[in-house]
Amino acid sequence: MLKEELLQDLKNSMKEKNEIRKNTIQMVRAAILQVEKDKGITLEDDKILEIIAKEVKKRKDSLEDYKKGGRQDIVDQVEEEIKILSEYLPEQLSAEEVEKEVKEIIQELNATSIKDMGKVMKLAKERLGAKADGKTINEAAKKILQ
Repeated sequence: MLKEELLQDLKNSMKEKNEIRKNTIQMVRAAILQVEKDKGITLEDDKILEIIAKEVKKRKDSLEDYKKGGRQDIVDQVEEEIKILSEYLPEQLSAEEVEKEVKEIIQELNATSIKDMGKVMKLAKERLGAKADGKTINEAAKKILQ
């Protein structure tokens, strides 16, 4: 299970004195525990992957601001965190693969216009899960539906 893998990696990073890795894994474990406590449930791997994907997205979104601010030290740290978190995610689909999947979903739903975007996005996120981010799926759907 992914939780055990995170715990083991946390222990290893503490032994190796790898601060960035340790802090990144602790942050993900804290986010998982927060969701579990708030909802009173134990998360399965697929939901844990969603949390990790959200954390990667947060970092990618903030990266541009740090670059504009000339904070190379923080840029390097955030890029390292993204790299660490990405190790736990399934391999990401290419834009072409996402587009192919979205085309199939659009045909399946008989979607014809941008008004059907919500249904397409919902099904695409369910099917593709953590293998593609929402932005890539959205761009592919817009391209096809117009």
